[in-house]
Amino acid sequence: MFISNDIKYAGVNDHKVDLFEGQYVVPNGMAYNSYVIMDQKIAVMDTVDENFTDEWLSNLKEIFSNRKPDYLVVQHVEPDHSASISAFMEKYPEAVIVSSAKSFTMIKNFYGTDYSDRQIAVGEKDTLELGEHVLTFMTAPMVHWPEVIVTYDNKDKVLFSADGFGKFGALDADEDWACEARRYYIGIVGKYGMQVQALLKKASALDIETICPLHGPVLSENLEYYINLYDIWSSYRNESEGVVIAYSSVYGNTKKAALYLEEKLIENGCKKVVCFDLARTDMAECVEDAFRYGKIVLASVTYNGDVFPFMKTFLHNLTERNFQNKTVGFIENGSWAPMAAKVMKSTLENCKNLTFCENSVKITSGLNDESKAQIEALAKEICSK
Repeated sequence: MFISNDIKYAGVNDHKVDLFEGQYVVPNGMAYNSYVIMDQKIAVMDTVDENFTDEWLSNLKEIFSNRKPDYLVVQHVEPDHSASISAFMEKYPEAVIVSSAKSFTMIKNFYGTDYSDRQIAVGEKDTLELGEHVLTFMTAPMVHWPEVIVTYDNKDKVLFSADGFGKFGALDADEDWACEARRYYIGIVGKYGMQVQALLKKASALDIETICPLHGPVLSENLEYYINLYDIWSSYRNESEGVVIAYSSVYGNTKKAALYLEEKLIENGCKKVVCFDLARTDMAECVEDAFRYGKIVLASVTYNGDVFPFMKTFLHNLTERNFQNKTVGFIENGSWAPMAAKVMKSTLENCKNLTFCENSVKITSGLNDESKAQIEALAKEICSK
């Protein structure tokens, strides 16, 4: 793959991985991206997962032809991008690693050496001249690790964005970018919205024609679309109008309440309603939708004086990622001492800019006329906001 006349793609597709980072379901695999800038001097941008080292080195050899690389730029030391450093440095002993000072500490921790005799530590606005191409480095701490840098190539106007603008899925997967990029962003980077906003501010000063992330496709058209989505996600604004109903049910009564609410929301004019069972839906998908839409109803049974475990996990995922700027309603169920609404509300009390619905629903085992009326009142309130 040619990014430009001088920049080549050297990455790999992984269709064997089932759980990325040990938790995210990736039905269409992952891409581990690496790039090569061919100039008077050659710079390789990042490595790949250790399971694909040989394939990656073969890709590099074909790109290099009879030449040898001068630099390996390590933007991010997470092992899916750095695990082939040792093999690269062994094969090309004259190459120099270019990275942030914090990266070299991590490289030593992971791989036993920091290549102190073959390293260049770079910081904000430091440059590296390859010939016609001049690379400018920008620090991107906590996007989403502390050592991260991103790199701008002034000649071809390319931003090498590390894990920014990445997505789940191999490059040969035919799927919507936003869906899997959103799930990737919110799951992995979502806690660090402030830091992403700082990086977007730096990037806004650059003339960017192409974005080369470490996961997912190279972006070269309609960049405003991708940058706008990143701005929305990282500022915790609501991307779409809609209502999420997230429920946990034991014997099906709370589920019936959630489905009844879905029916009434649609009757009251809510055009988009997403309803999911937290025990049976990919948790990352649930979290993604909770951040995407502006309104959410949490429905749970009371369980050991608390909420059902799947709801507890869901709420933790929300608060951990700075959940905010939402309208929130509650449905609780409890056969003798309903506590779920109180627990759910208290879990969210430190979140910013949440508006709690005045109407709530209390079920004592099964739905009846009274609890149905409460659901109808909640549906009207939500649709009127």
